[in-house]
Amino acid sequence: MKRIAIVEDEEAIRENYKEVLQQQGYSVQAYANRPSAMVAFSARLPDLAIIDIGLEDEIDGGFHLCQSLRAMSSNLPIIFLTARDSDFDTVCGLRLGADDYLSKDVSFPHLIARLAALFRRAELQGKSLEIEHLLERGSLTIDANRMQVCWNKAPIELTVTEFWMVHSLAKRPGHVKNRQHLMQEAKIFVDDSTITSHVKRIRKKFIAQDPQFNCIDTVYGMGYRWEPQPL
Repeated sequence: MKRIAIVEDEEAIRENYKEVLQQQGYSVQAYANRPSAMVAFSARLPDLAIIDIGLEDEIDGGFHLCQSLRAMSSNLPIIFLTARDSDFDTVCGLRLGADDYLSKDVSFPHLIARLAALFRRAELQGKSLEIEHLLERGSLTIDANRMQVCWNKAPIELTVTEFWMVHSLAKRPGHVKNRQHLMQEAKIFVDDSTITSHVKRIRKKFIAQDPQFNCIDTVYGMGYRWEPQPL
């Protein structure tokens, strides 16, 4: 069940939204102010947050809460639901990282539809990240979550730096990656000759598994690329 958090200081409005959303099958937690919401969010983030801007004695409490939430999660759907409907407030809210900005005049069916749309988008983003973490390129399989590389289904023991270099090359087969790019992907800062040494060791480890291995191609003067295997 999807968990929605409502941060709204007017009790009657807060309870009204809570009841409607629960009728739609959502699990809803409601908070009257920013501090109580932050205590709860620090323990566990909701699946989506609905925030008012003015929260008790904090005129812009919702803006501060949005900033804090965005710092905690880059993909948590956040909606401002507020009576402040000026362009200035709308732009501020969206620039602070909110995904949507709605007036309290919005009808419940409209609100429910916007929530469903945000949940659909978040789900698609989650699937994309999952696919990105699991790469399959012919005989090569990379599981980024487990930091595991397999060739012909047999594991290749790589260092962390070597792992990210292989991941960078295999992510875009046929594309040339220069040494600077490989350093960035591996999050290391070394000279070019060290990158060359890393690539040599990676090749040796694959060749020890498969003497016919030749998927890492040197593009002289430019860098390296992962050669797609023939079908």
